[in-house]
Amino acid sequence: MLANSRLARALCEPLPVAAMASAIVDVVYVNYLVPAHELAPLVPHGLEIQRVGAEHDRAVLSFLTYRHGHLGPARLERFRRFLPSPVQSNWRVYVTDPRTGRRGVYFVSTAVNQIAYALGGRLLCEGLPMHLLRRASVGTRDGGRRVDLRLDPGTGSGPDAVGEFLVADTPGTGPWRSAFASYPQMLAHVVPQDRALSVQPWHHRVTRQEITVDISSEGCVPLVGAVRSRYAQALVGDLEPFSFLVRNVDFRFDREVREPDR
Repeated sequence: MLANSRLARALCEPLPVAAMASAIVDVVYVNYLVPAHELAPLVPHGLEIQRVGAEHDRAVLSFLTYRHGHLGPARLERFRRFLPSPVQSNWRVYVTDPRTGRRGVYFVSTAVNQIAYALGGRLLCEGLPMHLLRRASVGTRDGGRRVDLRLDPGTGSGPDAVGEFLVADTPGTGPWRSAFASYPQMLAHVVPQDRALSVQPWHHRVTRQEITVDISSEGCVPLVGAVRSRYAQALVGDLEPFSFLVRNVDFRFDREVREPDR
């Protein structure tokens, strides 16, 4: 009831959002190359889908799932080690604010497996459609050669996914090949996530969250394996995904900025 309360949201909306930090591990990216016209309806008015490919007729939907490392206010510094490390999954498309030219990601859905973080994200952060998962896990085994992913929304409305992967060599082709000339070029489009954009039509404005996540293409480990997800299938049909792993990265949510009213 609190998560869906319009009153609670209205009361929390003016509150400033503190800078947050986390030492993230085992980030699994699952990506789909989709006809752009199929993803465009997911993007709110005021933002535009980023198009890729020689004909500019494709777009990318990706979901990344990872385990936080003591997510909490950055000012706590070493005392953050007493905070939990939830598993989070972000489902997003790549967008541009045509008025400013700023590029970023727009969250179609986000989910986490701990209720305090789910409530905090939903009530305090603009454009973060946070759901609570019943169970979630992501991690490596067999010396880091195998990767497992599980998202179980239970009876809730969060996304679901089951994935089993093996570490692989850098591929020369794959589902990404029809829009990107090389694997590094694909990574250069998919990996950047230093800004999230959302629209608040009732205020006639765009809000951006500025994020620091330093991921190099050398830190991206190709994966092969199967992914099953009813949520993904509803968005992209039976398209084949392409996946990779980032073993660890430092995350910092720097600030939330509300653009001037349109």
